[in-house]
Amino acid sequence: MITPDDLVALVRNYNPTCDEALIRRAWEYGESMHAGQMRHSGEPYFTHPVAVASILTEMRLDDATIVTALLHDTIEDTRSTYAEVERMFGHDVAELVDGVTKLTNLQLSSVEQKAADGKGSGSSPEAKASPEAKQAENFRKLLMAMSRDLRVILVKLADRLHNMRTIRSMRPDKQMQKARETMEIFAPLAGRMGMQWMREELEDLAFRVINPEARNSILRRFITLQRESGDVIARITADIRFELEKANLDGTVYGRAKKPYSVWRKMQEKDLAFSRLSDIYGFRIIVDDVSECYQALGLIHQRWRAVPGRFKDYISQPKSNGYRSIHTTVSGRDGKRVEVQIRTREMHEVAEAGVAAHWSYKDGMRAVNPFAIDPAKWIESLTQRLDVDKDEDHDEFLEHVKLEMYADQVFCFTPKGDVIQLPKGATPLDFAYAIHTRIGNATVSAKVDGLRVPLWTRLRNGQQVEIITADGQRPQTMWIELVHTGRAKAAIRRSLREEDRERFVRLGRELCRVAFDKVGRRVTDKALDTAAKTLRLKGASDLLARIGSEEISARAVVAQLYPETSTMAEVEVDASHPVMGLDKDIPFRRASCCQPLPGERMVGITYRGRGVFAHAIDCPVLADLDNQPERWVDLRWLEGKHAAVNKVTLEMTISNSAGVLGRCCTLIGEQGANISNLVFKDPKPDFFLIAVEIEVSDAEHLHRILTVLSAETDVAQVTRIRDLSLKP
Repeated sequence: MITPDDLVALVRNYNPTCDEALIRRAWEYGESMHAGQMRHSGEPYFTHPVAVASILTEMRLDDATIVTALLHDTIEDTRSTYAEVERMFGHDVAELVDGVTKLTNLQLSSVEQKAADGKGSGSSPEAKASPEAKQAENFRKLLMAMSRDLRVILVKLADRLHNMRTIRSMRPDKQMQKARETMEIFAPLAGRMGMQWMREELEDLAFRVINPEARNSILRRFITLQRESGDVIARITADIRFELEKANLDGTVYGRAKKPYSVWRKMQEKDLAFSRLSDIYGFRIIVDDVSECYQALGLIHQRWRAVPGRFKDYISQPKSNGYRSIHTTVSGRDGKRVEVQIRTREMHEVAEAGVAAHWSYKDGMRAVNPFAIDPAKWIESLTQRLDVDKDEDHDEFLEHVKLEMYADQVFCFTPKGDVIQLPKGATPLDFAYAIHTRIGNATVSAKVDGLRVPLWTRLRNGQQVEIITADGQRPQTMWIELVHTGRAKAAIRRSLREEDRERFVRLGRELCRVAFDKVGRRVTDKALDTAAKTLRLKGASDLLARIGSEEISARAVVAQLYPETSTMAEVEVDASHPVMGLDKDIPFRRASCCQPLPGERMVGITYRGRGVFAHAIDCPVLADLDNQPERWVDLRWLEGKHAAVNKVTLEMTISNSAGVLGRCCTLIGEQGANISNLVFKDPKPDFFLIAVEIEVSDAEHLHRILTVLSAETDVAQVTRIRDLSLKP
């Protein structure tokens, strides 16, 4: 363990005017409070707060943060109190220590939540339904702590980093739990805050626990690659330096291999073997000013061929955490793809410290870096994009938080040239809601780079997006599946609830009556109020509205109130009217082109004089109807047991052997499905290609049939087919 003199020296290296007496006093107080406490490794416990403080000195943070690191476990684990810390070290430090203490008690990992929830088998219905609620509430508290003072999160991240560095002394089950929580929560959070070095180290330490075989395999392959091809990094670094020197450009060049987890993740995402993986080396060029960044970029592209689609200019379009750099991928020496990052020295400081650069010191003064982001503005932009709706479901909230906090960003332009920042995977609808909720609600279509596109199109960096609106247009339920941002999802849900609330309440009450009657119970206001309270909703009216909009099922409410009825038989669904959202006097049919089944996402399209036809959400026919939003009807399949009357067409390739076709027909019949038509499409001497039209109840029923047919030895292939020539 380093000494008090060592820690003071580390701080004085970047802040000669630091309050040395305050740091020493905090050291002495923390050491006395933790006296006699030991870590799992057998070391004195106080070695941990000292190590956390040492990590924070690498980020050149202020005295209050260093002192907080020394004291961050005192209120939780010792006889120390908030009042005593405030009296001895001031209000600022006491608030930071208290904030870290509260964060320590938060369970942010879904794995940990579920494990804790499973400990009491005799728990109440409220407890059984609580993991997602607890996790969502804890995420809200995390955001609240971040909004009050981001230094709390910096101390917590340093705390987690040291715990992961010393994780080997913990029990194996605890190692796995902490590693998964680190991979799921803390590593992405560090990356979102701009501290990429910390994210990479946290990921690597967690990867070492979660999948040590994969990590060791990648390290061995790197060693083999280096043995076979020599030191590629040194050669390419020398090549880059040569180009810079030839142009009289003063710059520093670094090169390294990608981290094992980064390589493994890319192998998984692209389903590639290590030998086929490119872009496993990264290089960084640091120059003096912005103009030299673009000059260096020109030199790189003149020497090596740029890889299309792999260029990002975060200097002209910075990330929300202040990150600025140029990224390009080129085919370097021997055709190997390498990523090159180009930035100035000031940009590099922010890239290393992220949002923490706001507090960093240099020569005793708060560092004045023009690229450092104001933490308050960063938090404000984050919470604005989240647009947290406290009324929404817990799982929806968690989805929004994780997407917004951890997703990469894309930058798109309005026709006037304004920049809209969105998470990767966002659609034109997200773009519309990012401009204004009113524009999002009135969206009917969109143009990207001048071409009309479906509203589910994924946007890419640099595209220009034009939103087309219409008076009277209202959000549709299917939009929730099309958008990617929490802001858009919350706005759509809010609009749908406001517009259709009365209708949903009436429908919800009727659905409750049916569900309660099924188990011999009566719907009462008290029962509904109790269920609403259990589900943390405002009241019975809110509960009914959500049941009517199918956000919550009536059967789930019954099971929540009367667990003993949870095994009740499914309600039979009227085959003549199997959907919700359509009056019974309006004719309804499934579109022949895509044949959607209960359990699959679908949308209704009106056809004049013929009623409404249901199309699968991915049916190509819908693209031709994107500019006719007035014909779209939001439909959902009713919950319950559907009759086996829904026709789908299968295409099967079977052996031309005696009895094969008979066995296939028997298998279909054993699964409770009827064959309504069979056509031989391509009879050959050794095989038959046949089209079989069968009648099934829902998507799960079809899946069972496909599974048993695929398992049959003489069935070479079986697939579900669609015939777009059979349009309504």
